[in-house]
Amino acid sequence: MKIIFAGTIGHSGLGGQAWASLQYLLGFRALGHDVYYLEDCGDATWNWETGDWDYGPDYPSAYVQDCLLPFGFGDRWIYRVNESTRGMPLQKFLNICAGADLLLLRATPVWTWRPEYDRPRRRAFLDVDPGFTQIAIANGDKGLADGVARCETRFTVGQRLGSDECPIPKSGGPWLKTLPPVFLPDWPFAQSQGVCFSSVIRWQGLRDAKYGGASYGQRDQEFPKFLELPRQTSQKFRLALMGTDPQNLTRFGWEVSPGEIVSKTPALYRQFIQQSRGEFSVPKHGYVAARSGWFSDRSVCYLASGRPVLMEDTGLRDWLSIGEGVISFSDVEGARAGVEQINSDYERHSSAARRLAEQVFSTEKVLPAFLDAAMG
Repeated sequence: MKIIFAGTIGHSGLGGQAWASLQYLLGFRALGHDVYYLEDCGDATWNWETGDWDYGPDYPSAYVQDCLLPFGFGDRWIYRVNESTRGMPLQKFLNICAGADLLLLRATPVWTWRPEYDRPRRRAFLDVDPGFTQIAIANGDKGLADGVARCETRFTVGQRLGSDECPIPKSGGPWLKTLPPVFLPDWPFAQSQGVCFSSVIRWQGLRDAKYGGASYGQRDQEFPKFLELPRQTSQKFRLALMGTDPQNLTRFGWEVSPGEIVSKTPALYRQFIQQSRGEFSVPKHGYVAARSGWFSDRSVCYLASGRPVLMEDTGLRDWLSIGEGVISFSDVEGARAGVEQINSDYERHSSAARRLAEQVFSTEKVLPAFLDAAMG
């Protein structure tokens, strides 16, 4: 098939977000499909270096090119803002739209909908923020609702959405389930054993969401439950942190690196993960409170690298084998016990982590079923 994947590489300016798109681009290509990358920011994009809105294409498109070129997509992308474009010639892209089978929108709609986006045979939307997406639609976000409605199929990584114990509304659906994929050839098993459990986190992102009398918050509401963990174990922890003063964590014993630097490029992001001992993951408060079944596109990179994942529970046991490679916890004592469990037999958990990546999250496993559903 001919597939156009719409992402937010230039808008985010972060290597982790670039990998979230690259897993699909690389995976679709390996399956034999003809794949192109689209980023359409409408009127403007945020410039992370100046801290202001950018109404031109040069800054974000240069980052898109730097991310895609090493992976063989140097002539297979287009960046659009207002009427300006960078990357492939606009007419070439219009011709691709006319013959495309699928336009896949990840994370956000295309806010400036252009006539050519109606030309592919099918459109699909991929929700990677389960709960927050559906609540925004339920609370009247017309722009998001209209953007999602333009897609014939809608997917979510919230594995428990629709279950009796999950209060997330079904607004914008029906929502089909999918998993975050990882392209294993570019995420090999890392032989050396790192010292620190780590993660790449943004302390506070978007606003909290309110629905049905409950509030669903960001990581700043969830992580404080675990601030004392480094004082309760000899295990070292390192966070690549964005969005708060590092001293808010270092005074409790956490090692902190600047997240904007650690995740500046896809190569640096991969290096940080593969040099870690494992991941210590505290999700957004909303993912935990809603029991959404969320699992991170970052965590699958740890698994592929043979790095065990120690993650606060979001309802994982309903759909994922827990106990080897992935350990869940609900409080600081459970987190401490999880550290001891992994370290007591690290090689077993490391092998199990890679095995989960191969058997559950690899692009070879995830993407064929995704495409069948998207085109069905």
